[in-house]
Amino acid sequence: MKQQSYPMCIAGVNRALPLCRLNDSLKIGAFVIFGDPELTTACAKALLDRAPEYDYLISAEAKGIPLVHEMARLAGNQKYFLARKAPKLYMTGVMKVTVRSITTEREQTLYLDTADAELMRGKRILIVDDVISTGESLHAIEQLVDEAGGIVCGRMTILAEGDAQNRDDIIYLEKLPLFDNDGNPL
Repeated sequence: MKQQSYPMCIAGVNRALPLCRLNDSLKIGAFVIFGDPELTTACAKALLDRAPEYDYLISAEAKGIPLVHEMARLAGNQKYFLARKAPKLYMTGVMKVTVRSITTEREQTLYLDTADAELMRGKRILIVDDVISTGESLHAIEQLVDEAGGIVCGRMTILAEGDAQNRDDIIYLEKLPLFDNDGNPL
């Protein structure tokens, strides 16, 4: 059986997003920028055109990494931060927060290096992600930024999915609907 897909034009680039079953009555459009430099660069440029003034960017590991990296590169090779899924040996210490997102089967913990937290203190931090749906990952990153003493100056994403489309605190490029089991947009 051929997998259903949903056609989209995102930042001037056409893609067909595979529809993936989330539960018995709901499917989501799988948006993956890994391995797609054309789409990643186009989205990074489009988001930077809409970005508020900021000092640093931050994203969560892993799907936000290509986007935040490309945005930082296009903005002049700026330093950016990652909320990691596990502490690393090189971290000088960690701050952590627990999150459960729509695409994750179980609870996850996000970690921020305390050395990065020091750099954030008093700075304007722009949160960047590939897709925002429930907002749980976004909220977790906001908690880390707040705990570090940073100032969340904006929230940006390529796609706003489901209820996230109705939020007025998120800057996004396109709306991504949720789908019923037959692949019809809800």
